Amino acid sequence: MSRITTPFTRESTADEVLAGVDLSGRRAVVTGGASGIGVETARVLAAAGAEVTLAVRNVEAGRRTAAEITARTGNQGVLVEPIELADQESVRAFAGRWQGPLHILVNNAGVMAEPLTRTPEGWEHQFATNHLGHFGLALGLHPALAAAGNARIVSVSSSAHLRSGIVFDDIHFENRPYEPWSAYGQSKTANVLFAVEATKRWAPNGITANALMPGGIRTALQRHQDPDNDPELKRIFDNYAWKTVEEGAATSVLLAASPLLEGVGGRYFEDVNEAEPHVPGRDGGVAEYALDPEAATRLWEVSLDHVNR
Repeated sequence: MSRITTPFTRESTADEVLAGVDLSGRRAVVTGGASGIGVETARVLAAAGAEVTLAVRNVEAGRRTAAEITARTGNQGVLVEPIELADQESVRAFAGRWQGPLHILVNNAGVMAEPLTRTPEGWEHQFATNHLGHFGLALGLHPALAAAGNARIVSVSSSAHLRSGIVFDDIHFENRPYEPWSAYGQSKTANVLFAVEATKRWAPNGITANALMPGGIRTALQRHQDPDNDPELKRIFDNYAWKTVEEGAATSVLLAASPLLEGVGGRYFEDVNEAEPHVPGRDGGVAEYALDPEAATRLWEVSLDHVNR
């Protein structure tokens, strides 16, 4: 299976990636579509003609964002629906309200390296939000994705997946000390494994899924990090090769709608190209454990046990 490369680079913008692509008649959902790269992802899909639903926690912020996207693109089909990804009832309600086919699902929302928080079920909040919420959403929307006949799921992961595989014996940090970055890394590995298994199970329905690292972008995602009071974090932040929001959304829209990815699934991308295998001591790339088909199947079964409770 040869590595997929594109004409684009880490400096390419989302507008450049979808230049000339017509998404008229297609429908997309973008979780977290009212902040960060979610806004730019939604805007570029709308500019290409897609109907775009912003799936958001803050409906008022979503409405303001939708109005801004409509004003910039002229697309009247920018909609807003509430969802709380850490609440499976909210996820099921969103899927239950959906009618008709769905061509693009961008699982974009997330939380990063937060203090230990648990859902009412006792689930670690980052895993519950970043993985289980999106897993339940994709399951609930599966009939709509299958009805589209040629649907894509975009799973926004991170290079932080290199910090941790899935610790199946203690996913929710019940028996080991909680460490925010390990928890985040585990949830981001789950995002990649989801894409592997979803493609395996759902490709016969015309559904493919891919994961990506958008790059480091200064957004509200870093709200739990305080470089002003952490000299080591400040050093990292000051020297990091940050992307703009326009650059950060480029890989998401590549996976969502570019003809270059037609029929491609179960892979991990960064800088608008398929990632190389990670080499210890180097930045970037994809960990072998994040693409492990056995781990992907095991995680799927574990996730089903969670969301079907």
